[in-house]
Amino acid sequence: MLEMIRQGAQTTVARIFLFILAASFVLFLGDVRGCARDTGVATVGGVPISQSELDRALENELSRLSQRAGRRITQTEALQFGLDRQALQGLIGRAAIDAKSQQMGLAISQVTAAESLLRDPGFQGLDGKFDTAGFRAFLREIGMRESDFIELRRREATRLQLTDSVARAIITPEPLVKAMHDWREENRIVEFFTLDAEKAVTVPDPDAAKLKETYEGAKAQFMAPEYRKLDVLLASVDDLKTRIAITDDAIAKAYEETKETFATPELRRVQQIPFKDKAAAEAAKAAIKAGKSFMTVAEELKLNDRDIDLGLINKKALLDPVIADAAFKLDRNAVSDVVEGRLVTVLLRVPEIIAGKQPTLADVKDKVRETLQREKAREDVRKLRDEIEDLRTAGKSFKEIADAKALKVIEVAATDATNKTKDGKAALELPDAKALIASGFDTKSGIDREAVDLADGGYGWVLTQATTPTRQKPFEEVEAEVKTLYTTSERNRLMRELTQKLADRLTAGEPIDKVAAEFNVKPDKTPAITRITAPTGLTETAVKQAFALPVGRGGHTDTADRKGRIVMRLVEIKPATAPTKEQLAALARELGQQIQIDTLDAFIGALQEQAGVTINEAALRRARGAAQ
Repeated sequence: MLEMIRQGAQTTVARIFLFILAASFVLFLGDVRGCARDTGVATVGGVPISQSELDRALENELSRLSQRAGRRITQTEALQFGLDRQALQGLIGRAAIDAKSQQMGLAISQVTAAESLLRDPGFQGLDGKFDTAGFRAFLREIGMRESDFIELRRREATRLQLTDSVARAIITPEPLVKAMHDWREENRIVEFFTLDAEKAVTVPDPDAAKLKETYEGAKAQFMAPEYRKLDVLLASVDDLKTRIAITDDAIAKAYEETKETFATPELRRVQQIPFKDKAAAEAAKAAIKAGKSFMTVAEELKLNDRDIDLGLINKKALLDPVIADAAFKLDRNAVSDVVEGRLVTVLLRVPEIIAGKQPTLADVKDKVRETLQREKAREDVRKLRDEIEDLRTAGKSFKEIADAKALKVIEVAATDATNKTKDGKAALELPDAKALIASGFDTKSGIDREAVDLADGGYGWVLTQATTPTRQKPFEEVEAEVKTLYTTSERNRLMRELTQKLADRLTAGEPIDKVAAEFNVKPDKTPAITRITAPTGLTETAVKQAFALPVGRGGHTDTADRKGRIVMRLVEIKPATAPTKEQLAALARELGQQIQIDTLDAFIGALQEQAGVTINEAALRRARGAAQ
């Protein structure tokens, strides 16, 4: 059973299962529930999911997204995109699986989970043994204790007992695979030409009556948006850091403490030949001393360049310190003596060395100063936030707070919800404008709300001073826009009528050359295409239409830029060729995976319904900071 579970954990089905549960927003750190229970944001089968669990899951995902984005993703941004609800759904799915597993008496012991970890290929070194140093480095990177990680493995293995049994029972019907092959591999040939709407049809100037009719029929398109007058109080790290003086002594001390971070480390291209034991390595070393080349020894062990090349790396990238020390003491192109690493015995060679560089204090003085200023500013801004909140509670205005704390208030005379002024310019030109404007439109006039997290680590507060509601623009104000709308709509109508007539002529058998020549354009013909082909000149919609037409039938559709129309005729249908065994096997795997995804998704939904799920909307709103 253990081996089956271990193998199942490496399968595509298992990865699909974990993807469905996590929905890309719940990292495994959120699964270790060692904290005290707090007010639940949801319950599954009577078992609460705590706010702290949701916070951990969301915070871990924010960290991962921030690393990928190269900047700090704020809680405000996360909530705007609904990441909290998606993280909660992932936790609910996992809890439903756990409830069913407990009901069925399924369980994996800690010892069994630890044994499966030792056999996991993902944590094995070049010698096929468990890489203890690499595993510990991995734990340090993710910030997890070994016992917690094994507990995670135990929980996942327990879940997989249940979900794997469902997935393994799914069989992909052979007729379905064959039908899908025939559908995908069917080929069609299409002839077509494209008409430019500006050249193909002429739209007469509309009279006043037609313009008024167009206006009345599309009044909703001629509404002025709601505008709000906002005051924005900012306590940003970027502003605060400019006030902080850093002494030369502090800069020098910080440089000495962190000088390694400014250094460009020495890089070496390290080649490594592993051996089964020390005797084999010594025999190879003796052969090299006798004149045999390093690469010849590798080739005799059936290793190529890619197998032995560890890349151009710095010393810290080598997890085994014994091997790292040996590699970074070698002269260029020299072959090391036998090196007995923690997990493997090797011979090393360094064919390339790029010297490192250590900048002087003078080189990086400004950068060190800026770093110290930013660190101090981040400390100060957290204290400043509490002070500002106290002043707001005391009824102080933004101006009074700004004067007292040497901050600035930005007055936004009028902005819509998209940060646009009435003349279409940006109302607030700040990196965090989107979040600040959203805050301003999330309150009633005259009521301010909680601070907005700024990307630099600071805070912003928004007060809505006045609101100008949406209004209907009168005809006289938008007459030019109405005329443009009428002209565009009428041109599209005329083009649809024209291309329908041309498609009918092609269906009737007229040569496409003759029809196209009337508009001084040349027709084209595709090669044999499939449903997923994107031939030059045809849009995705045109391809879909071509695969819905019978042979000889004409059709028409918009061009990609919607400034013209494509007129076409289906010339030939070529049925799919007989599939090979390899094609059928690959397609069966693909369909099987999709069926498994759908089945597991439905299965998890059924488990949630069976267990009973309750979401505490009030607690979730409190977590979002949307309720008082």
